[in-house]
Amino acid sequence: MSKVHSAPPAPVSPLPPDPSHVARTVQTYLPPGLALREIRPLAGDASNRRYYRAVLDGGPPHSVILMQLAQTEEFKRSEEAVSGSVTEIDELPFVNVLSHLAKANIPVPVLHFYDVEAGLLYLEDLGDVTLAEVTRTADSTMLETRYRQAIDILVRLQSEATMPPNGSCIAFHRRFDVPLLMWEFDHFLEYGVVARRGKPMCSDDWIAIRQEFERIADLLAGEPRVFVHRDYHSRNLMVDGERLGVLDFQDALMGPATYDLASLLRDAYVELDESLVDELVEYYLDRMAARRVVWTNHASFRRLFDLTSIQRNLKAAGRFVYIDRVKRNPKFLSDIPRVLGYVKRNLAKYPELNELRRRLTPYVPELQ
Repeated sequence: MSKVHSAPPAPVSPLPPDPSHVARTVQTYLPPGLALREIRPLAGDASNRRYYRAVLDGGPPHSVILMQLAQTEEFKRSEEAVSGSVTEIDELPFVNVLSHLAKANIPVPVLHFYDVEAGLLYLEDLGDVTLAEVTRTADSTMLETRYRQAIDILVRLQSEATMPPNGSCIAFHRRFDVPLLMWEFDHFLEYGVVARRGKPMCSDDWIAIRQEFERIADLLAGEPRVFVHRDYHSRNLMVDGERLGVLDFQDALMGPATYDLASLLRDAYVELDESLVDELVEYYLDRMAARRVVWTNHASFRRLFDLTSIQRNLKAAGRFVYIDRVKRNPKFLSDIPRVLGYVKRNLAKYPELNELRRRLTPYVPELQ
């Protein structure tokens, strides 16, 4: 049953890296001739990790990114327990998945060194420019080119990184099943509705909405599974010259092909024109068909894409409230109207979703 949460204590941030320790590590474990000049803090993401740029003399490389781990760096335990996909692989998920993706020729950063005791990863510096930032100034031709490039990488994720299965990669031991998809739906109800409103939902609506969510979860969980990055959006794609680098893949798992595509094209941070979304969905289908993965019914695929977008966008809305209430970080709240705007349009698109729209709309102003 729905409940209202009180605010937990704010999380404690780790201390910045010790420059003398980093300097010794650079000289000992990175290519010969390098020396630390300075360490600059960088803007972080929604996680508890911290990022720094270590500027180097004697390069290349002229800099590396220090990723400072939080106290617990594992797949989200609450979600993993729900999905029943616990694995015995004893390796940091980021390192484990990075190794698999590098072998599959996915453009991920090079890991120069992992200082286990200090909780620091020394990574290739892919620069500061995200795909999200490029979209602010790119013309229509450049925008389409970059998004086609992102889809080309996604197609490789769903082909080279998926087959053959790699039992040593943790992603192949985790999956988007019904319990995990429902955990994410419930996360939205718990934070995106109840915590946001400050009062419980009507029990009849709660039950009816969850039944509709279960129908969507059953459909998505029944799709063939491919390698899913799980957070494949414009802020995790770095524009490094002509290259597009992929970050934040440590929560990867197996799931429906539409999940990462929905993350990219129904992005919480960038709203693309509908005509471009239509073109890019068709481009994705053409690229998959070239690899002999053919969707003969494009309308059926588009429906699956839209239902996946509803699930993904509702989860994001709930997550943003969670990050505000639990992690005391309100900077994502302004993105909630965008993701709920996607949900509103998709709910109106399919008559089969009328009951869900009728029950949910009174609790979510953006859906009205």
